[in-house]
Amino acid sequence: MRAFDADAPTDEVARGLLGATLHRRLPDATLLSGRIVETEAYLGLRDDACHSFHGRRTARVAAMYLPAGHAYVYRIYGLHWCVNVVTGDGERPEAVLLRALMPLAGLERMRALRGGVPDDHRLCAGPARLTQALDIGAELDGHPLDRPPLWLEAGAPVPDADVAVGPRVGLSLRRASRDWPLRFWLREDRYVSRGR
Repeated sequence: MRAFDADAPTDEVARGLLGATLHRRLPDATLLSGRIVETEAYLGLRDDACHSFHGRRTARVAAMYLPAGHAYVYRIYGLHWCVNVVTGDGERPEAVLLRALMPLAGLERMRALRGGVPDDHRLCAGPARLTQALDIGAELDGHPLDRPPLWLEAGAPVPDADVAVGPRVGLSLRRASRDWPLRFWLREDRYVSRGR
């Protein structure tokens, strides 16, 4: 079963991905998995916080112009990787940033990849921690998220009462879209990253 509706608006996809599972199969066949507990929507051409704002096209953002359901993986601050789910297409380059997971499988390997982090609730609490724990890097940019080694699986629907909505994290005060309510997370979930 597909984890999201490819034709849905990106903010609905971001909300709908809560409760889905992200799986990563490593080259040695180890399976790492986590339940998605936090996302952020990025609305393409009209969103000044989005990498494709005003139709920007560079090698870095090429995956955003792929059909919905591909991974968009990029490096921030020259140090950390982030993974997004592409939700639009060549005319609507939008994506959902996966911000946090509740680890489900492969926790020992995740701990090793994260340098021995002892607290399970911090393993994947933040986009850079998530990609480090699941060993996601540039080689997965543009990968279709319906097959190994990186794929999504639908989960049980999450009731609206369990979902919080607010502004995205870490955006500059100069961005007009800074306060748009495009961050979605599970209330009272200890695996969620720290917000503003």
